[in-house]
Amino acid sequence: METALAKTPQKRQVMFLAILLLLWEAGSEAVRYSIPEETESGYSVANLAKDLGLRVGELATRSARIHYKGDKELLQLDIKTGNLLLYEKLDREVMCGTTEPCILHFQLLLENPVQFYQTDLQLTDINDHSPEFPEREMLLKIPEGTQPGTVFPLKIAQDFDIGSNTVQNYTISTNSHFHVATHNRGDGRKYPELVLDKALDREERPELSLTLTALDGGAPPRSGTTTVRIVVLDNNDNAPEFLQSLYEVQVPENSPLNSLVVAVSARDLDAGAYGSVAYALFQGDEVTQPFVIDEKTGEIRLKRALDFEATPYYNVEIVATDGGGFSGKCTVAIEVMDVNDNAPELTMSTLSSPTPENAPETVVAVFSVSDPDSGDNGRMICSIQNDLPFLLKPTLKNFYTLVTQRALDRESQAEYNITITVTDLGTPRLKTQHNITVLVSDVNDNAPAFTQTSYTLFVRENNSPALHIGSVSATDRDSGTNAQVTYSLLPPQDPHLPLVSLVSINADNGHLFALRSLDYEALQEFEFRVGATDRGSPALSSEALVRVLLLDTNDNSPFVLYPLQNGSAPCTELVPRAAEPGYLVTKVVAVDGDSGQNAWLSYQLLKATEPGLFGVWAHNGEVRTARLLSERDAAKHRLVVLVKDNGEPPRSATATLHVLLVDGFFQPYLPLAEAAPAQAQDDSLTVYLVVALASVSSLFLLSVLLFVAVRLCRRSRAASVGRCSVPEGPFPGHLVDVGGTGTLSQSYQYEVCLTGDSGTGEFKFLKPIVPNLLPQGAGEEIGKTAAFRNNFGLN
Repeated sequence: METALAKTPQKRQVMFLAILLLLWEAGSEAVRYSIPEETESGYSVANLAKDLGLRVGELATRSARIHYKGDKELLQLDIKTGNLLLYEKLDREVMCGTTEPCILHFQLLLENPVQFYQTDLQLTDINDHSPEFPEREMLLKIPEGTQPGTVFPLKIAQDFDIGSNTVQNYTISTNSHFHVATHNRGDGRKYPELVLDKALDREERPELSLTLTALDGGAPPRSGTTTVRIVVLDNNDNAPEFLQSLYEVQVPENSPLNSLVVAVSARDLDAGAYGSVAYALFQGDEVTQPFVIDEKTGEIRLKRALDFEATPYYNVEIVATDGGGFSGKCTVAIEVMDVNDNAPELTMSTLSSPTPENAPETVVAVFSVSDPDSGDNGRMICSIQNDLPFLLKPTLKNFYTLVTQRALDRESQAEYNITITVTDLGTPRLKTQHNITVLVSDVNDNAPAFTQTSYTLFVRENNSPALHIGSVSATDRDSGTNAQVTYSLLPPQDPHLPLVSLVSINADNGHLFALRSLDYEALQEFEFRVGATDRGSPALSSEALVRVLLLDTNDNSPFVLYPLQNGSAPCTELVPRAAEPGYLVTKVVAVDGDSGQNAWLSYQLLKATEPGLFGVWAHNGEVRTARLLSERDAAKHRLVVLVKDNGEPPRSATATLHVLLVDGFFQPYLPLAEAAPAQAQDDSLTVYLVVALASVSSLFLLSVLLFVAVRLCRRSRAASVGRCSVPEGPFPGHLVDVGGTGTLSQSYQYEVCLTGDSGTGEFKFLKPIVPNLLPQGAGEEIGKTAAFRNNFGLN
């Protein structure tokens, strides 16, 4: 067979080249054993492992097995001991027929790596068959007067043994007329001839019966017998003679039935009945012979289909007999010509499926091919589809290995359907196809991949614990346990972030849960990393970033910074009665801990002592006069300002303001409830002074001087008040510092000071401490205050 690799644009073909086979046979000498045929099954032929230099344990680990053509199980290997055992009795005649020597070729196949050893077993012949004649009786018709020395052909005996165990000699029972001569044929077989020693006399003895014995050369010898019946006829001078002693003819094995093979012809010089010739097969075995002869014409025709692979040639002996009993013989050598009538056969020895991915060149399958035809009809080429990552490699004789051409990738293709085509080179070409499916097993070569590199989750604050806030998802292109993904939280990059107390993750499905209620005002957002790890070996992993943004809820009510609502003495705002409409009384300052629209504050006047007198600007909380003040308006007013955010539902807070209407700085401060006793005391002192002035008129001049002195003292006290130095008295000074929070745009301070003595008090209007940071409306207030003080001469 040829063992070269040929490629066409359509297929990669592997061909056996005779020269490559010769090189292989020269470099790999087979181990040969010999046993007699018919040896009992279980017989130990040899220790194959020892003879091949293999360790006994290696046979099991490498899945050693014996392969014979056609996948027949004739021998078996004991992988524990390395002994080669007979599986069944072997009959040399069945296995090889007449072929000598009878050698059975088989192979030892090893895996991991794939390796072949050629081993031959020769079956030696034993004498287990006796010679057999095709007929129990032979009839010879011999004319009387036949000259002594005349030779008469006899049919040979068949012996299926070979060599010395086949027929070696013929004998005939003792008589006075004949003896048997044994001769060699060209094919090595021996045939008998009956030789006339003494003339026959029909009148004396018309018929004779002799026993012909065939002996083989075995020890002990075996024999077979037949009866030769001789009928003595009247005189016949001439025996038939064939035109050729040997006819050679070639017949195609696919010749139709009843087709003419050859026509033989014989002549007899006698006349009449003695000159007429009848033809017949000399051996006369019509059961085994696929031919038949016409006894009149000598035409040999085909009566049964020929098979070159079973019998490549036939030697047929033809006898021509005349009417007087004389006969002549010739041989017809028929060679059966092979035609391509057998398709190649493929025998799969091993198939490794599944095959791991990412592996280098891997043996996937081992198989053998055979074709019983001869010549080009028996030469074969093997091929597979051209678009597959596999190659066919010839190995031992008719063996091939199917190997991967490159590393396979299960994720690209998980299985391959491979068609192995075996085609012979005969005419017409015959082919056999064998389909195999190769599965690719998974190797953990793909890390889990998240559906997103980063996730953004929105969580509303004040959530319930164990709330499902979102999920992450990762997929793995591998399969089985290599694709099972486990999720986990990775250590945060910020060591101050208490991640384990904030969120948790379900290891199986990647669901994220908030462990506790989150507060937007404490933590607006945070981020962390999650990991996805598969269960392969070694395990592969990947990570993704998760950013959690908290959504604010309206969970904080507005908080009033000014005026303070802490339960202490209320702050009183002083407003001159001459104030114009829109006069800035004060500003309510509030903040909200929420964000966005939840922190948008609006102001409105909820309650007022006299509705319509004051108004509150909705957006900045400024309290202003709504109209001109009159004498009929009450001096004291209590305002309740509602501060409300824009959340849903909205939250609110209230601020209470006390407003005192005054005519000017000389008007005494009207105390609140806690200053009533001091005011009563001042009124009694005034009465005493009037009585004193009335009764002591003489002291009028002294009183005028005293009055001037008192005025001077008051001026000095007014100067001290300008420095925010407040003497002891019932009217403490108030200093309000409001930072830039809530709705105030700038930082500013107001200073309110009240001064008083034993019976009177003066009011000093709001005075900004930091003029360059005054809020809207403060300049107007300062101007009015300055004009008021100038009018009364208080500066």
